[in-house]
Amino acid sequence: MRVDLFDFDLPPERIALRPAEPRDAARLLIVRPGRAARFEDRAILDLPQQFQPGDVFVVNDTRVIPARLRGSRVRGLASAQIEATLIEREDEASWRAFARPGKKLKDGEIIRFTASNSAEHLDAEVVSKGGDGEIVLKFALLGEALDSAIERIGQMPLPPYISSRRRADQRDEHDYQTLFAEKSGAVAAPTASLHFTPRLLAALEARGVTLQKVTLHVGAGTFLPVKTGDTSGHTMHSEWGEVTQATANVLNHARAGGGRIVAVGTTCLRILETAAANGRIESFSGKTSIFITPGYKFRAADVLLTNFHLPRSTLFMLAAAFSGLPTMRAAYAHAIAEHYRFYSYGDACLLFPAGAEETV
Repeated sequence: MRVDLFDFDLPPERIALRPAEPRDAARLLIVRPGRAARFEDRAILDLPQQFQPGDVFVVNDTRVIPARLRGSRVRGLASAQIEATLIEREDEASWRAFARPGKKLKDGEIIRFTASNSAEHLDAEVVSKGGDGEIVLKFALLGEALDSAIERIGQMPLPPYISSRRRADQRDEHDYQTLFAEKSGAVAAPTASLHFTPRLLAALEARGVTLQKVTLHVGAGTFLPVKTGDTSGHTMHSEWGEVTQATANVLNHARAGGGRIVAVGTTCLRILETAAANGRIESFSGKTSIFITPGYKFRAADVLLTNFHLPRSTLFMLAAAFSGLPTMRAAYAHAIAEHYRFYSYGDACLLFPAGAEETV
């Protein structure tokens, strides 16, 4: 499909720089597709009223690591500052990363990353370079020692549309983690889950709704706009994920009993759809680069809770695949007109699936 079909104009003031306080004070736009799509302006705390006993919410239990490192080149221009955002671990000592500026970096060059609040530093060698500022860094430490050093030296990797307007601070260390964060490995938050609080979970439980966890370590590629003219020319970054057999069994049993599977976020939806490649949710552990666009036949989820996404992004394409592109364009126009807050720290929408005639 033409990528420009997924473009829209968003006033800068609609981009949220901080989350709602408390988290469950965010707004919720309910989107029901149809020939005359219906939109309901609600609040996140109204979420339980939309569901029944037997429905299952699926959340992502990944934990965001402080993947943004700042330092300088040791050789050459010693004063040149470098910022690297870790993308994906290659081995015990190496990470792929986006470097800024990365154009003048050379293979074999050493970058010394430093902590903002201490004299501690961490050295890494540039072992290869790719396009768009992508590099592979081999660190002087490995394994758990490297993990611990990154935790101490790194900063929260806020999305570009936030970090371009302010730097990460101590508050983001809490704000940019979900209530379910357990397994370290993400370099971006599964933002639909940022709205959840103990109060909201208690209300869902009282409604008879249960919760299951999956893992998808979200990569920085989630924020990249599609730069090709057609979706067929875009290559997704791969991300590691897991659906256990126990979780798959619970979800299949719930569906067989008439319960609905609610994917909390596009990350959950992508790993569930990866695990349901044969039409039934199965156990899965490995990398996925699934790219979902309009025309895709969903197999694993019945409802999607998600935030408002970037224009021309793979996430907006996924939402359009789920509820229909005309419906989602109208829903986003409604959200902009009604002053909803967009992107990672913004409000949410609850999407119901489109019929076949509404997908494009």
